[in-house]
Amino acid sequence: MDKLGFYPAGYDSKIHGPYDPSRYYGKPDTPFGQVKLGEMGQWLARRNKSPIAMVQACGRAYWRWSFKYYYARKSGPAPYIQMISGVMLFFYAINYGKIKNHCAQKYH
Repeated sequence: MDKLGFYPAGYDSKIHGPYDPSRYYGKPDTPFGQVKLGEMGQWLARRNKSPIAMVQACGRAYWRWSFKYYYARKSGPAPYIQMISGVMLFFYAINYGKIKNHCAQKYH
């Protein structure tokens, strides 16, 4: 837990400039879209699967989304519609057990 609240290990302000929370500062690797099917196992083996790495990846994804949709100068209603849709999907998923029993009933 000593990594929380600090810059990533690969970040150097002299090389990278101002810190960008949506950028990965580690060693660059082949993007997922360019990985061939035969190389998928090796590519997955190179991933860091620790819980801290997962949280960092989610944080980078959040900041990329924020910079693209929420903090844009003319963002429009897109971020709010996406947030509402995400909340609706989440509550549907957690209540699916109660909802599925009512789908096939013909009469009440």
